[in-house]
Amino acid sequence: MDGTTLRATALRIATGLPAAEHCFPFGPEHEVCKVVGKVYFLAGELRAQPLVTLKCEPEYSLALQEEFPSISPGYHMNKKHWISISAGDDITDELLDELVRSSYMLVVSTLPRAKRPGLSAQAMKGIVHE
Repeated sequence: MDGTTLRATALRIATGLPAAEHCFPFGPEHEVCKVVGKVYFLAGELRAQPLVTLKCEPEYSLALQEEFPSISPGYHMNKKHWISISAGDDITDELLDELVRSSYMLVVSTLPRAKRPGLSAQAMKGIVHE
């Protein structure tokens, strides 16, 4: 997947989730998506190349980094809990969809139950890692 498609596809998925807030707290070149004020998606550039950063379970993060050359520890984030995805032939629409939804669900799972947005089966699709 090329960088432009990576960023556009990830952003489309991230903004389509329940109660998603799309904002630019770090300037117009850095897109952020939050749910109930908590970040689950960041998009920007590294060395003039599009980069998407997502929350990820630590064990799953390590497995992803071993399997996919385009996935690395989260740029400017906690390396244990965040991953960054760059352009590459190893990144598919399906993988990107799973990773964005998983990031969202990790953040939602930390919210008090009363603040969690209504979650559809579509939002939860494909996010269980066993």
